Amino acid sequence: MPYPKGHKIKVRNKIVESAAQAFRTHGIHDVSVPFIMKGAGLTHGGFYAHFDNKEQLIGEACRFAISDTIALLQKAADQEKQNPKINTVIDYYLSSYHRDKAEMGCIIPALSAEVSRSSEDVRQIFTHEVERMITFISTLAEIDTSKGSALFSTMVGSLVLARTVNDPELSDNLLSAGRQYAKELVRA
Repeated sequence: MPYPKGHKIKVRNKIVESAAQAFRTHGIHDVSVPFIMKGAGLTHGGFYAHFDNKEQLIGEACRFAISDTIALLQKAADQEKQNPKINTVIDYYLSSYHRDKAEMGCIIPALSAEVSRSSEDVRQIFTHEVERMITFISTLAEIDTSKGSALFSTMVGSLVLARTVNDPELSDNLLSAGRQYAKELVRA
C-alpha cells in the first residue's frame, strides 16, 4: 500500500526538526544519526532515503532553526505595542528562558564554535543563516547592517557567555549587561 501524498516530505521535516533540537542541545559532533532518527520516532535505516549524509542534514537543520527563531522573534515583536520592537527581541533573546532552553533557541550561539571547524559546505550555509539573522535584526531595529552586525554579535556573545558560566548570578548579570548594551547600541 503506497504512502499518502506528502508523506516523504512530512517524514523529512520530522527528521530536520529532530536534528535541529538535538544540535541546539548537544552540538553537532555529539549527536549521531541514530539519535536524531530516534528523536523523530523513526529507525536509523530510513535516514538515507532522505539525506545523502549528516552534513546535508546539518545544513537543513540550520536553515530550519533560523527560520524558526526568526518566526518566534517576529511574533514577540508583533505583540509589542509601545516599546521599539527591537527592544522586545533583545529582551527575549537575552532572557533567562532563552538561555535555559537551548534546545528551542537560536542555533547560532549553540553551534558557532563547532561550525568554524566544519566543512566549507556547512560553513557556507551557516554564513548565509547568520547573514539572514543580521538582516532581520537590522530591519527590525531600522539600522544599517554594519550596526546590525555589532548588535547581533553582542546578543550572541552575551548569550554564549551566560550559558557557559556555572555561576547563576554572573550568568544573569551577563544577560542584563548584554540587554542594556544592545539597547544602547540601537539608540546610538
